Amino acid sequence: MIDVLYFAWVRERIGLPRERVETGAETVADLVAELTAREERYAAAFQDLSALRVAIDQELTDFSAPLAGAREVAFFPPMTGG
Repeated sequence: MIDVLYFAWVRERIGLPRERVETGAETVADLVAELTAREERYAAAFQDLSALRVAIDQELTDFSAPLAGAREVAFFPPMTGG
């Protein structure tokens, strides 16, 4: 089991701030593929991965990162500063 967290418009499209997911995914990209196959709302949230950032256990990473040993994956839009 892994905790999946959604922030900002990702949370709005999926309709959940977080969920526990049973997954066999080996990478973040595999997890995204599993989630996208679930329902249209996930497909809408993940349709443009270039508009998303991902963190594993609060460490910024990329979609090819392995999930082995991960407790938490978070998806969020890029941060903008000002």
